[in-house]
Amino acid sequence: MAPPPARVFAELVPAPVAPVTPVPVPVPAGGGGTSAPPGREVHVSGSAELSAGPDRARVRLRLGSRKGAAGAARSSVSRRLEYIAQSARQRGVPEENMTVTEDFSRVENTYQMEAEVCIIFSDFGKMQNVCNLLAEKLGTSVTISPPHFYHTPEAIDTLRRQVCVAAVGNTRRKAQEVCRLFGQSLGKPLLIREEETKEWGGHIDSQLLNSPDSLTLQERIQNATAYASCRVFAVFEIKGKENRRNKLL
Repeated sequence: MAPPPARVFAELVPAPVAPVTPVPVPVPAGGGGTSAPPGREVHVSGSAELSAGPDRARVRLRLGSRKGAAGAARSSVSRRLEYIAQSARQRGVPEENMTVTEDFSRVENTYQMEAEVCIIFSDFGKMQNVCNLLAEKLGTSVTISPPHFYHTPEAIDTLRRQVCVAAVGNTRRKAQEVCRLFGQSLGKPLLIREEETKEWGGHIDSQLLNSPDSLTLQERIQNATAYASCRVFAVFEIKGKENRRNKLL
């Protein structure tokens, strides 16, 4: 009778590895909380929306005269132009903010002188004072157009920066609240990305179509108000448990 087949059991034993001495991790003095394992992050998104009223207003004034003599037509318009410029200067409007265009022509047997004054105001209170004074003193001899409100490029750039900073601030506060909900402390930002920005409103420096003269001053300012929104995505480090002492503070 043949002997039963032999069965062999084997085990692969890994080669001996030299022991690794653990390296102590230094803890910063006066740390604000328990150190957290690496790779712990909180991902959040946030947004903000801001508005800015116009910072400039343009007013156009038109005047003219038709006389039998050329000198008389010119003199009539020149006197009123000087009064308009003097009134604006006395109320703080710089010379470079006033533009005058003149047109002289002969109509049949008369001479016609027409002029337009464009004044840009940064102070809307001064604008009202100047327009009211000219309407009172010059009456129907001058036509004052309704003010056109708009934004300078610098004002729009400021609005864009402010809404971005506000969105980042809202995002950080959201991350902070999430961490506190779980008794953790928010660490430094690892990533901040602006995902979307939008702008709308009347900040474009152009005459508005279908803008009736019956609108009040405040309605015109409201129509010219610019709006901007921004959405950001951010990744923050989670430091660990919130320090009780800081929590009490």
